[in-house]
Amino acid sequence: MNGPLRSFGQPAGSGRSGISPADGIARLNAGALANGSLLGFGNGRSYGDSCLNDLGTLIDMRALNRIIRFDAASGLIEVEAGVMLSDIIAYAAGQGWFPPVVPGTQFVSVGGAIANDIHGKNHHRAGTFGCHVESFVLLRSDGEVRHCSSTTNADLFAATIGGMGLTGLILSATIRLMRVPSLAIDQTATPFRDLNTFFDLAPEADRTNAYAVAWIDQLASGDRAGCGVLLAGNHADDGDFQAAKPGRLRVPFQPPISLLNRPFIHAFNAAYGWKQGRKQQSRVGYQSYFFPLDGVRDWNRLYGPRGLLQHQSVVSEEAAREAVPALLAAGRNAGHASFLTVLKRFGDRPSPGLLSFPRSGYTLTLDFPDAGAATRHLFERLDAIAIDAGGAVNPYKDARMSPAVFARSFPNWRELEALRDSAFLSNFWRRTALALEPSTIHAV
Repeated sequence: MNGPLRSFGQPAGSGRSGISPADGIARLNAGALANGSLLGFGNGRSYGDSCLNDLGTLIDMRALNRIIRFDAASGLIEVEAGVMLSDIIAYAAGQGWFPPVVPGTQFVSVGGAIANDIHGKNHHRAGTFGCHVESFVLLRSDGEVRHCSSTTNADLFAATIGGMGLTGLILSATIRLMRVPSLAIDQTATPFRDLNTFFDLAPEADRTNAYAVAWIDQLASGDRAGCGVLLAGNHADDGDFQAAKPGRLRVPFQPPISLLNRPFIHAFNAAYGWKQGRKQQSRVGYQSYFFPLDGVRDWNRLYGPRGLLQHQSVVSEEAAREAVPALLAAGRNAGHASFLTVLKRFGDRPSPGLLSFPRSGYTLTLDFPDAGAATRHLFERLDAIAIDAGGAVNPYKDARMSPAVFARSFPNWRELEALRDSAFLSNFWRRTALALEPSTIHAV
């Protein structure tokens, strides 16, 4: 085992132990309900409690980490669920293949990528991770193994993609990788002085680039409110397929207070905006473009002893010009400073997943040190802005969403509840879906 199992938003020292995949599979084959609820655990990079099961047992899937087979002609790769995206990059990059969708960290398991239907900087072209899942093997609590695809056990296929691990235990999956001419990225950095300028730039950036994301200075106000840098990119054509090694820097201990305070973030924002704006055309490594924080291990410790809370919402293109400024202003007015503020445009490619978060529009992500009641009050305000604009809040980034906000974000949640394996539960599902309809609680 790899130490206590916790989400990325929790402080160091929290968490609990889990059981091995072998023990979990044995328990499922023997009848899991007699031993309480279960939940598969990937690598704990979810920020909230969708990967936690405090009233049951977590199955630590990281030992299930074999690459089973890879077809270098088609890009189809079959892996066990505990394989990390970093493992796939290291294995397949030398042959010109790259994961079709990556989030902000490469240390995400394939099982977790499917369960959360992760998205990246190329949603406008590639859609979600689930769009590239050919099939997977799912073990249910009746001991039966289901082979799932868009044509076989299609209902479970759709429910499992974005289903937050509630339909059973993903054992392995076949993913279609993306052929690329290089791992390096030709990046174009375009500074913008306000959000209206960004909204004018974003559609063209998506049209001409495979990837696009904006960094926002959340603390900027007045005429500069919403200023930032649009970072668009395409794979270079230099044939560089050298997979980089993870950085060796790390935050060695948990500081007694959050180091990401308002003065620090003011200074960081000024330096980051200046640096990115200087080099408008540059060639950068894939780690720098996709996974800038992976170079510092345990960087979440910087948020202090309470950990961090992240809020990610999505609103339509029509609502974004009012809702996004309101979200940014809410944080400033509450005296909260977001270290990582990211804004990007989702495309209209539908996910095969039943409960997928991305939908056409703009998504804003805010990170705050957890300051207790004040932060939760702010997040309620952020929820209200997004929901009133007809938007949604991301469940796998969440640690405190109300049942009502969840239902407004995912009005079809009952379809997942109907397909949920009765032996599988999470903290998130207990406090949202099952609070909406207690009669649906199975014998756990």
